[in-house]
Amino acid sequence: MPHSSPLLLGLELSGTGIHPASWRRADSRAEELFSAEYWLDAITAAEDAGIDFAFLPDSFALQPVGALGRLDAVAVAARSAAATRRIGLIPQAPVTHTEPFHLAKAIASLDFATHGRAGWEVTVSPGAEQAKLFGRKRTQYEPELWHEADEAIEVVTRLWDSWEDDAEIRDAATGRFIDRDKLHYIDFAGTHFSVKGPSITPRSPQGQPLVAVRADGPHSTRLAVHRADIVRIAAPTLAAAAALRYEVRAAVTAAGRDADRVRVLLDIETHLADNADTAALEVAALEDWSPSAAPKTLRHIGTPGELRDLFDQAVAECAADGIVLRPLALPAALAHLPLLTPTLRGRLGLPRPANRYAPA
Repeated sequence: MPHSSPLLLGLELSGTGIHPASWRRADSRAEELFSAEYWLDAITAAEDAGIDFAFLPDSFALQPVGALGRLDAVAVAARSAAATRRIGLIPQAPVTHTEPFHLAKAIASLDFATHGRAGWEVTVSPGAEQAKLFGRKRTQYEPELWHEADEAIEVVTRLWDSWEDDAEIRDAATGRFIDRDKLHYIDFAGTHFSVKGPSITPRSPQGQPLVAVRADGPHSTRLAVHRADIVRIAAPTLAAAAALRYEVRAAVTAAGRDADRVRVLLDIETHLADNADTAALEVAALEDWSPSAAPKTLRHIGTPGELRDLFDQAVAECAADGIVLRPLALPAALAHLPLLTPTLRGRLGLPRPANRYAPA
């Protein structure tokens, strides 16, 4: 199906970059990773460049290699709310060891703080090591993890609806702040959760903040098809991405949902420089420090102009409704973002008009 809207652009802010050696670059600012300034600078640079979404990865596990340690993604997004005006803030928040009531409150609060720019990327916590961190669950495996995630999303979205939009009446004369008839018990009982509700947070500006899921396996894909507003995919070629987007949309329709209300975003690993040779040399230096596995998804190493050509191809081949850039080294991407995002005419699909006075 052809695109009915301009290509959306997202940026994944994964520490100093997704390459495990990115922190060793002179421009990495690795010493600032646990400061507010580092994240504010990155997110505001993305917004100034016209990026639509900032994705903030998170996990209860330490990174296996590279720069170790994490800040809480929801907290980073909340800190960035007042410093931004347009960009969507989509933190990851794992459900496996987190109560959905807390998640519902946190993401709704972020939606209030951003005036309706919040999302939630759902993820799970596999493996024995993360289970041991909490000590209250046995190790869970993929089918159970994602079934629990499905229940968690159901609880969270019900809680978001448990206050009607006009539940707050603030009637000073009678002393009634809320109309209790417009607060609703959700009465959810499932395999993993039993939640009565209602939420203690009013319905947020979006009503339902966006839910994002990475479709990177059969169980997460099934969840994405049934629950997500944004589905993130990875594919080795644009042709493979186009086929996968078609499959996702068909599955969304088969699940009884409107496929035109779901956006499929394609992950692209990237490293940008002023010319292709410099980009290749810089990636080679990263690999010399810490060899990494061959990518299983599209990777662009080159110039911003070449990457924009790839965006145009993605639109032409219906490969995705949007792109999520996953920089190997974040500072290199931030420096070149202004050259990536199209003008307003470009976003509307309109050509740059010729100058009427210039020679043909």
